[in-house]
Amino acid sequence: MIAADIRDALNDQINAEQCAAQTYLAMSADLERRGFRGFAAWLRIQSAEEQEHATKLIGIVTARGADLRLAAIPAPAGNHSGPLSVFEEVLKLEIANTARIHALFARARAAGDFATEIALQWYVSEQVEEEATVQNVLDRLRAVGDQGGAVWYLDKEMGKRGQA
Repeated sequence: MIAADIRDALNDQINAEQCAAQTYLAMSADLERRGFRGFAAWLRIQSAEEQEHATKLIGIVTARGADLRLAAIPAPAGNHSGPLSVFEEVLKLEIANTARIHALFARARAAGDFATEIALQWYVSEQVEEEATVQNVLDRLRAVGDQGGAVWYLDKEMGKRGQA
């Protein structure tokens, strides 16, 4: 059985992952509307990954015999000025998610909940990758800006995510 505070924290993280998925989906739609189909495709894949992260956490909760407690997901914020502002926001979201994962990991460790701690190790490693990937995109966007041919080249490159 899992302690109530760990269960609650896991449920909170599930909801945070689903909120991120919705946010990335909204960002994707906004950029697609502006013609940035590559960035939009990248964000749709990111949205799906966040949903997978939530689903994996649901498995941790249910495997431990705990109740799943989903909360309402707030509507994502509206339009951004372009890819640069979107990815600045994406990095902030990933940094906040990393902080939540670290706090959850520390809570499991302090409680002696080794099963949850081990399961969360994947998330700790995943967040290192997530932040580095988004930082790389952001660095490239800052180098080229939101205007001119270079951003359209980068858009095309971003659209290759997930292609074999």
